[in-house]
Formats: sequence, structure tokens, C-alpha cells
Amino acid sequence: MDLENVPSGISDLQMTRRLVGAARVTYIDVPWGLLSPGTGGVQLGVQEFRGIPVSPGVAIGRVVVVNDDRHVVSKRPIAKAMVQAECDRLDAALAASLDELAELRTLAEEQLGKEAAAIFAFHQGMLCDPTLTGPIRTRIEADHVNAEYAVQEQFRTLARRFAGMGDTAFSTKVDDVWDLDDRVLRHLTGSAPHVGATIGEGSIVVATDLTPSQTAAFPRGKVLGFVTDRGGSTSHTAIFARALGIPAAVGAGTLTAVARDDEEIIVDGDLGVIVLRPDDATKAKYGRIIERATAFKETLAKSRELPAQTTDGECVSLLGNIEFGEEAATVLEQGGTGVGLFRTEFLWLTSDHDPTEEEQFEEYRAAAIASKGSPITIRTFDLGADKLTQAQAAAPERNPFLGCRSIRYCLQNIPMFRCQLRAIMRASAFGTVRIMFPLVTNVSELRQARMILSDVIEELDDEGVKIDRAVEVGMMIEAPSAAVMAASFAREVDFFSIGTNDLIQYTLAVDRTNERVANLYSGAHPAVIKLIKEIARAARRRGVETSICGELAGDPNYTMLLLGLGLRTLSVTANRIPHLKAVVRSVDIGQCESLARRVGSLDSERQVSAYLRAEARKRFPELVDGRTGDEEPG
Repeated sequence: MDLENVPSGISDLQMTRRLVGAARVTYIDVPWGLLSPGTGGVQLGVQEFRGIPVSPGVAIGRVVVVNDDRHVVSKRPIAKAMVQAECDRLDAALAASLDELAELRTLAEEQLGKEAAAIFAFHQGMLCDPTLTGPIRTRIEADHVNAEYAVQEQFRTLARRFAGMGDTAFSTKVDDVWDLDDRVLRHLTGSAPHVGATIGEGSIVVATDLTPSQTAAFPRGKVLGFVTDRGGSTSHTAIFARALGIPAAVGAGTLTAVARDDEEIIVDGDLGVIVLRPDDATKAKYGRIIERATAFKETLAKSRELPAQTTDGECVSLLGNIEFGEEAATVLEQGGTGVGLFRTEFLWLTSDHDPTEEEQFEEYRAAAIASKGSPITIRTFDLGADKLTQAQAAAPERNPFLGCRSIRYCLQNIPMFRCQLRAIMRASAFGTVRIMFPLVTNVSELRQARMILSDVIEELDDEGVKIDRAVEVGMMIEAPSAAVMAASFAREVDFFSIGTNDLIQYTLAVDRTNERVANLYSGAHPAVIKLIKEIARAARRRGVETSICGELAGDPNYTMLLLGLGLRTLSVTANRIPHLKAVVRSVDIGQCESLARRVGSLDSERQVSAYLRAEARKRFPELVDGRTGDEEPG
């Protein structure tokens, strides 16, 4: 923009808004002398951006802008006699890429955990898939073009396919495609890999988006946080940030357009707030937040061994959600009393092949042993929707969240289902194992699943395999149909688990992965609360234990409400257990029931959310976003 030819009548603030685009300006006092078109660029005051919080905590550091240095290659015709040599170059590049990915996967698993390693396992699977690599070879042979061009065209086609699926959950797959494209092209061109050489101590990485390879390559201990313009809560940036235990926000809009290297920046991973060029007062405010959060963590650590019991003596079971067997030990370390949800589909997502019965058995047995006699609830594969099957399908479903997923997928793939049930039952001999079926929507699905389980039990008995024949069987209530029929289902199962993530999504008809309607996705909606209340009531009448899992269960703002609705078992991410225990130990059931009655009289999610937050701030302010009300950023 030419600042020397500003239209007459435009104000300083209007000009500033034009310069910063979608950014929210919270402090700005910019005389025209500072808005200079010289080499120093535009100089602005404090700017605040709103993104999506994906990894908790607050960090204050210096900006390091990471640019997208994607390869661009030209189409080059080759002679027919050179076709085989070009195909050989392609094979060598693919082989080198696979070797590199194997090393990255091992390193990621050692340093960041299995969830981060699963991303590179997915990359390996893609490069081994002939439906991806075959067309590249065909293009070289049929069109007589160079391998670089064939690779880029095929990956571009695949990226468009993922982007055009109409489901924002697949946007992360586009990142995977471009990451692989870059990796293969590097080996074809002989160029050096991206490195984080410019990243020094106290850096906060700012980028339009980050590929898994870029994120994994950042030097450990130097990066304090991540911020990206694009992305959602399931993005790879989020996964890596959580694995590293550093604050992160995504979907910040236009931050990279105005941020410059070495500028000071604050990332609030609890609220998704990013403050660029903070003033002294803002830095002091966030400094106090960091100090209080650190002190509070120390307080929580001391209470891990204390029982989760209300002030009037009511016991509450706090269980953990895990993805891998070894994490069961972490649940106990955090003060949990068992595993309420073992998400077994990660065994598929982290493998480049279908997990065998033996591989599954070893994982389930590890969890059973690590639980030391505490109950462990193993959910059967929750595949479909945004997990694995759509990426592999020749013709992806138009609306996979309403398609063949969870128990439906298992019942249409019975050999796979039986294999898993055999592995779970074999592991039942090593601990207190329970089996749970996901997304059951009608009684016939449940009965068919139980019939298959009965066949597996008889089969293992005939083989002389030691199992627990009395294993408890339950189901997740994640759809309104199951919630409405809870009384009928209660006659068929030993326990319920309310899956709030999907229950909210299906009740409100809101895709929880779609940023365009993210503001409509709320567990505070009265319809959701009424369904939870009815499920708990139906279960209580039949003596069926009911737990609740999902993000709602781990939010301290909702703990009193859930207890007031009659729930006594919460299953959450392990690191949330100490927070919930602090809430439980500071309230009595009478207070919780009173709060639930008040919530029941409200008719909008905004009223409910505001009321719950106000009550939480009044009773335990240190638990709400790790800060007190007077230090909440405006």
C-alpha cells in the first residue's frame, strides 16, 4: 500500500485496520510517522489475534517465521530410451523416502509418543500404496515426462481429492500429501532438507501452516510455542505441540502477514489468544498467569494420592482415556482409579498394516498389567468417519460421519472384529478388562455384536485359552437415538459410557471439525444436558453404571453439573484427573444438585455456559484456564 497517497478522509484507525487485515487491534497508538514505507516496514503497536486453542499453557518469546518453501518443478520431456532410467530414479527416491520416514517414526515415538509417530506411519502407508505410486510411474511411461513433474502432478491430484471431500477433518491429510511431495522431490532433486537453523532459545514458531516433518525437526527445548494461520483442533501442529507439552494455537488468520522475526509474542494455548508486540502491562499480566499456573500445578501434584471424595463423603471415580497400553500406568500416576476408555483404533492409525491378533493382544495385555487390577474398558475399533477408512476408500463416502463407522464398520468387517475380540478376551486373563461397543444406535446392533463376542468366547474355551468368561460388556451412548432408548439398552448391558463429543455433534447437527460452525458446537446446549440427565436417570433405575467421557467430562466448568445430574464416574485425559479431583474435593452433592436444577431452568447455551463459568470462577477460580477472573485477557 502506498502510504504517501492515502485517500483523504480516512482515519488512522481505518488505515491500521486495512494494514492488519483480520487481526483484532487491542492497543494501538500509531502516529503517521511510524507508518513508514521505508525498509523497516510498517511499525505497529500491540495486536491481538484469536485462534483455536490446541495445546494448553502460556508462552512469551520471540517470533520465528517459517515460510512455505514448497518445491516447484517444470515439465521436461524425456526420450523413450530414458523412461526406464527415470522410473529407476523414482524408485530410488521412494525407497530413500521410506527409509527416512522409518527413522523419523522411531525418533518421534521415542521423543514424542505414539500419537505423533502415527503421522509418519500414515506417510509410510501412503508411499507403499500402489494406488498412489502406480499413476506416477504410468505418467512417466505414457507421457515421457521427468519423474519430478510426474510426482508433483500426482500429489497435486491427491491433495485436491482430499480438499474436495467436503469435510474439514481431511484438511490435515492435505498437509500430509504436500509433506510427502516435498520429501520425494528432495530425493529426486538432491536438495537439502528443511532445517531449523534459525530457531534460537525462546522461539515461538509462526507459520501459515506446518508439515509434520517441519514440526518434528524443530530443536527440542528451543521452541516455546507454535502459532499457525490455518489448521484445526485435529491438525498435526496440535498433535506435536501437545506431545512436546508446549502452548499452541491454530487458525489465527493473518498473523504471518504482519509478524516479523524477533518480534516479541505471547501465545495463550488455553484461550487461543495471540498477542504480537505486547506492551509491558500485557507482559506483566501474562507473567502472573504463568507464575500462578506453575504454582497451581505443584499444588495439584501433592493431591494425587488423595481420594476423589466430595465434602459430604460421596465417592467419585476418576478414570483415564488412553490410546496405547503403556499409558495405563500414567493414569494411575495422575491419581486415576482405572481406564475408562481405551481408544484401540490408534493401533490401526499407527501401523502400516492391519494389526494382527498377537499385536493387539500384547497391547491390551500391557494395559491390563499396567492397570494393576484397576478396571480397564477397551472400546472396540471406532474406525470410519475421519479415521483411516475414508483415506483408503476408492470411493469415499459423501458424509462419512453419518456413514459406515464404529460398530457399523465392525459388523461389516466381521473377520477383523472377531480378531480384535479374541485379542481382548485373551488379555482379560491378565486384569479387570471390560469391553465396550462404540456408536450403537439400535438394539439389533448391540445384540449382533454380543452374539459375535459369545462365539469368540466359546471358540477360545474350546481351544483351552484362559479367559475371563464374566467380562463385563457395555456400550457408548453417542447418538440421540441411543440416549432416548437408554432404558431399553440398560436391560442389555452392564454399563454405559456417554461419549459427549459425538453426542453433541449429532444432537446439534454440527460438524465438530468444521471451523465455520464451531461456534454452534456446545456442550452447554440445554438439549444436550437434558439427554445426559435422562441417560443417567434410566441407568440409575436399572442399576447400570454410567460414566461420561469426551472433552466435556474433562472441563472443570462442567464437573459440578455432571455430579448434580447423577453421574459419579468421569473418564478424561490423564493430565486432567488432578484438576477434576480438586473440584470434587471442594464441593458437596447438595450444591451440585442445586446448580443442576438452576441450569435446567435456563433455555440457551449462552446462559448455561455463562452461569457455569461464573460458578466455577467463584468456587475454584484457579482451575478455570489456570487464571483468576481479574487476569483473564480481554
